[in-house]
Amino acid sequence: MDSDSVKIPKLSLAEIAFSVLLRLVAVACFWFGLNYWALLVGFSFGGSGRFDLLSVPWRVAATALAVVYPVAALGLWLLVSWGPVLWVVAAAAEIAMFGAYPQVFGQKPLLIILHGAVATVFVIFRVVIAVQKARRAKAARIDLP
Repeated sequence: MDSDSVKIPKLSLAEIAFSVLLRLVAVACFWFGLNYWALLVGFSFGGSGRFDLLSVPWRVAATALAVVYPVAALGLWLLVSWGPVLWVVAAAAEIAMFGAYPQVFGQKPLLIILHGAVATVFVIFRVVIAVQKARRAKAARIDLP
């Protein structure tokens, strides 16, 4: 009966580490989302950051990020393909906010470096996993000369 069963390939160490990375980023995204919600409802900054007291650029950015970050966290935690896409959208928005418009949103160079580092590690993991899958596919073919 075992010979007729479908063989599920074991995950490599890189794939396991990548899933751990995605879940850590998911926790960070959820935290960022909670921070933006706390800002909008007036829980942080002693209530001076409530939605009705914010400038228009901050209203737009904080509202969008308060929605996108928790949804990205869910996608990253579930390891689905749209999770990293939404994280990239949120990270690009924050990089644009704090990098391109520091006169409006302030400066957060550490946050920009953090997003860049996570993106770099993500790309490295994807390349390593793609190379491993290519090697596995090449080794599995029986019609090679």
